[in-house]
Amino acid sequence: MKKLLVISSMLFLSLLQAQKNVYESNKFDLLSADHKILAIIPFFTHLDLKENIEKGEVKRLEEKEGYAVQNALETYFGLGKKKKKFTVEFQNIKNTNALLAQENISYDNIDTYTIHELCEILKVDAIVSGNLDLNILLSKGIPTEFSFLDYILGDADYGRIGIKISDGDSGKLLWKYENKITKKSGKNTYDLIDKMMKKLVRKFPYDKERLKPKKGV
Repeated sequence: MKKLLVISSMLFLSLLQAQKNVYESNKFDLLSADHKILAIIPFFTHLDLKENIEKGEVKRLEEKEGYAVQNALETYFGLGKKKKKFTVEFQNIKNTNALLAQENISYDNIDTYTIHELCEILKVDAIVSGNLDLNILLSKGIPTEFSFLDYILGDADYGRIGIKISDGDSGKLLWKYENKITKKSGKNTYDLIDKMMKKLVRKFPYDKERLKPKKGV
């Protein structure tokens, strides 16, 4: 019973922390009024691994981790449409990556293009992007050997993740969420994204859940 109460308390605190890490532009409603479709691009990744790995291999692994998050977000939004329904659609990432490739835009040079330029190329209204700072290969899974105390305290910091949405017309940042990655975050990339986004119900700007009136209002 005590363990159940502790876990419940930690989940509640986790939800409060998720809300603290959210930024939303005060012009979000104005700038996003006509948004219909968003594109998810690969996340920019920085790896700081303990292993001694050649520079070229590190770059390859960073790219792999960045595409893994892109895939995980598409999976979440695809499943979420059936459950919650978002107010916008998300471009198929195969189409996103193909359109970028047609313009010779790769993981190595995508950061040299503006949000406005990317939206014009992809024919979308806004871009979902982000950053990963990792000291493990998240796509391979977070180490599983940990105690109950480790789980409660959240020991073992594996890095940080940041996800943001930028408006295509203005290029302005509309929404951003940042959080550290620990043993409690999820067992791999897909699990982390699923847990992270579920914590952001009523905080993710295109989620219809947040449009529902609160009880007693």
